[in-house]
Amino acid sequence: MAILAVVALCVYLVDQIAKVLVVSNLYEGQQVEVLGQLLQFHFVKNPGAAFSIGSGSTWIFSIVGVGVLGFVIWYAPRIRSMAWAVLFGLLLGGLLGNLTDRLFREPGFGVGHVVDFLQIPLLPAIFNLADVAIVSSMVLFLIITLRGIGLDGRQPAAETEEAAETEDDAETEDEVAIADDAAPVDEAHEHKNPQS
Repeated sequence: MAILAVVALCVYLVDQIAKVLVVSNLYEGQQVEVLGQLLQFHFVKNPGAAFSIGSGSTWIFSIVGVGVLGFVIWYAPRIRSMAWAVLFGLLLGGLLGNLTDRLFREPGFGVGHVVDFLQIPLLPAIFNLADVAIVSSMVLFLIITLRGIGLDGRQPAAETEEAAETEDDAETEDEVAIADDAAPVDEAHEHKNPQS
C-alpha cells in the first residue's frame, strides 16, 4: 500500500509541475524541438479524451475519472504484490493528474481542459506525463497478467507446486503411519509362530 501511494504521489507531482512549467513558459500552440523530430513540446489544451475524442463532453470524462479513482482507492488495500502496487500507483497518479486539470483548470469546474505538451512522430496525438503513466500501467498490467501474478504476488504455477508438495508430504506421512501400525502385528505373528 505504501509503494502504491509513493508511486502515485511521484507521478502526480511530476505531472503537475511539468504542466505548470509548460503553461508558464509556452503559449498555446507553440512547438519547441527537444530532440529534433523525435520529441517536441507542443502546448495544447485538450477538452476531450485521447486524440481529442469527445471534446464536447468533458464533464463525462470528469465523472468517469472520479468513478475509476474511487475504484482504485477501494481496491488498493487488497494488493500484496509490489508489481501490482506499482501498476495501481501509476494508474492512480495519472488519473489524479488529468482529473485535477478537468476539475480546476479553465474554462470551469468539471469541464477544464487538460494540458498536453508531448509529441513524438510515432503517435498522432499530443499527450502529457499523466497519460504516459496510465499507458505504462496498462503495459504493466499485460505483463503481470501474462506472467500469472496474482494480487498477493503469487503465481498459479507456484501454488500448484506447493499443493503437490503438500500432497506428497501427506502421502509420505500416511505411509509411515501404515508402516508403524503394521509393525506390532508382524511382531505378534512372529511370537505366535516361532521358526527357530
